[in-house]
Amino acid sequence: MELKQTDQDDGWAPQACTLPTAERPLRIGEFDALFAEAVTEVRRVAPGRVRMRLRAEPEFAGRAAELAARETGCCSFFTFTLTATGGGLELEISAADQHAQVVAALAERAAEVVA
Repeated sequence: MELKQTDQDDGWAPQACTLPTAERPLRIGEFDALFAEAVTEVRRVAPGRVRMRLRAEPEFAGRAAELAARETGCCSFFTFTLTATGGGLELEISAADQHAQVVAALAERAAEVVA
């Protein structure tokens, strides 16, 4: 299932984001594609923290790392941790309490694809 790109960002592009408004739909599309193609499980582990299990393929590890690096360039409040261990691949996304709702919205968007 692929999410439609819309002008709405579903709450996960807060005012603190420095990505130009015109580029936001493209970034949302990149996240949607990663979610649709790679994510197999979404777990909210705490307020402001979500873990996503990804298909353990080098292509997805590379895409997730590259997207995370670019996203922290415009939304420095995010912390992305990519872990490859025991044949598994996980992406953890977290933010401080004042941005917990942003992580929750991102998790919700990913969960829609996985469901």
